[in-house]
Amino acid sequence: MAAGILTGERDRIANCANIAALMFNTLPDLNWAGFYLLQGAELVLGPFQGKPACVRIPLGRGVCGTAGQQMRSVLVPDVHAFPGHIACDAASRSELVVPLIQDGRLLGVIDLDSPLPNRFDPADQAGIETLATLLVDGCDW
Repeated sequence: MAAGILTGERDRIANCANIAALMFNTLPDLNWAGFYLLQGAELVLGPFQGKPACVRIPLGRGVCGTAGQQMRSVLVPDVHAFPGHIACDAASRSELVVPLIQDGRLLGVIDLDSPLPNRFDPADQAGIETLATLLVDGCDW
């Protein structure tokens, strides 16, 4: 379904907006799905679905900043146990963040939050990593 949404459109904001809506409306038990896009040394809020969110996250801070800085996915079963977690929505209990990387360069991250602890598993991570690759390859960055 994601490949179909991306077909024929290369604008990153339009594609991120549609992918955020797709994730939020098809993945069960989410309370937030969206993107933070790299600007300088910060991740800046991009298209999303859910409650209003933190606007700027420095690289290295919180789950998103850690995934961005380390350029690797971070799956957190319980955000209360993650040192330095940034609580944009106090209802969030678990989180999955997948970096968007092109030619070894960080572009941003996909961020998924759930009000349920242990919501995400390695299969979710693999699926979102595949989605990230489709998005990176399907957009002009």
